[in-house]
Amino acid sequence: MPSKTLSRSLIAAAVIAALGGGYMGREFIESSHAQTAPAAPSAVAPAAHPAERLAQLPDFSQLVREYGPAVVNITVDGTMPVAQAMPRQPQDENDPFSELFKRFQMPMPKGGMPKHGMGSGFIVAADGYILTNAHVVENATDVTVKLADRRELKARVVGADARTDVALLKIEATGLPTVKFGDPKTLRPGEWVAAIGSPFGLENSVTAGVVSATGRALPDSSYVPFIQTDVAVNPGNSGGPLFNMAGEVVGINSQIFSRTGGYQGISFAIPIDVALNVKDQLAANGRVVRGRLGVGIQEVTQPLASSFGMKSATGALVSSVEKASPAEQAGLKAGDVVLRLDGKAIDRSSDLARRIAETKPGTQATLEVWRDGAAKELAVTVGEAKDAKVADAAQRSAEPQGKLGVAVRALSAEERKELGGKEGLVVESVSGPAEKAGIQRGDVILAVNGTPVKSVDELRKLVGGNAKSIAVLVQREDAQIYVPVNMG
Repeated sequence: MPSKTLSRSLIAAAVIAALGGGYMGREFIESSHAQTAPAAPSAVAPAAHPAERLAQLPDFSQLVREYGPAVVNITVDGTMPVAQAMPRQPQDENDPFSELFKRFQMPMPKGGMPKHGMGSGFIVAADGYILTNAHVVENATDVTVKLADRRELKARVVGADARTDVALLKIEATGLPTVKFGDPKTLRPGEWVAAIGSPFGLENSVTAGVVSATGRALPDSSYVPFIQTDVAVNPGNSGGPLFNMAGEVVGINSQIFSRTGGYQGISFAIPIDVALNVKDQLAANGRVVRGRLGVGIQEVTQPLASSFGMKSATGALVSSVEKASPAEQAGLKAGDVVLRLDGKAIDRSSDLARRIAETKPGTQATLEVWRDGAAKELAVTVGEAKDAKVADAAQRSAEPQGKLGVAVRALSAEERKELGGKEGLVVESVSGPAEKAGIQRGDVILAVNGTPVKSVDELRKLVGGNAKSIAVLVQREDAQIYVPVNMG
């Protein structure tokens, strides 16, 4: 079965080289109206028969007529890094064709390959401010905006934020049509929505569908609670608006789930409230400032929740704490589960990442954490963001020994130095419960159920009880993650 991919729907990033233009897409393994607002499309009187009611479909014509003129087509010229534009063929000395490839490999131009791409956007202010995706204008040297009235104007990139995939453009014009904004928090699965954009360069194309889910966390983003829909979004739709039935923009179309690079029924939009927060910061400062705790976090699964004595799998599990970080200064420890931030519940790990990111650096905040079977509060001063590591306990792969199923050895002095002085045991081989849980050869076991492990005897005692599930803290490359192990 071919692998699934999350593809940002950037159209026809055609690479202009000696061999001619070719489509280049980005893929990820598995993203106040000046006039009187229009009335919501009138509802047809309920039919007497259930089958007739099911046959009724929404009418988006008024929405498109009113707000379609505020949707623009964006054309981008720029350069693409050579490694991205045309990756080199791997060279194998034992391959008889290796020397042939080496001789006939075309020289790459310095500075990157030319590229040409297209996307969508929408006008948010009558004096020429436009929202789109950051990946639409990535590496752009020249950006042209084509309006619904066919005017073509050069645009300036005010700023772009790759973490949320939001960019703000500016064109020199006044009196432009604009969109109005809705509240994405009111969206419900099953609700009708529509997208307007330029799929495959076909300007002001309209597609419609329903909301599949809200608050989706995707592998390449911990800051965006995506809106998932089944609206047809294709290359070139990137950056275009997602409308609700009231004619309000509730999101920016950003990514698709696809095996082929084209529409397959799952698309994702950035909630407009997230995008507007980024827009305001880009307009004021040209960049986005985010809050930071300095922790590695991961999802709380039911086995982990049971091992911590929690009734439900909720919150954000702290897997590591950076030295001298705001989190360490506040007393946060690996193994804590953050349940609330300033009194508001943290349901998933992505909730904590997003809400801390939205907090202004220097702000005093209160964290409610679960530690040693009880809840306690910690005061923290939010710092300014660096990249947060969100560990994924699902990264899995390797002679059994002991109840856990691992053969281990002590860290060497050099290994301990590389780990910043940490104590632990290196996994030499793995099977049984540990293998099933995803512990791998090369992992360093640091703790079990929050108790540090420094020797084989300590590990044997900690796993020798009658607990059905334990939480093993391991160091894997640069990240610390908790792995729930079923001992039953």
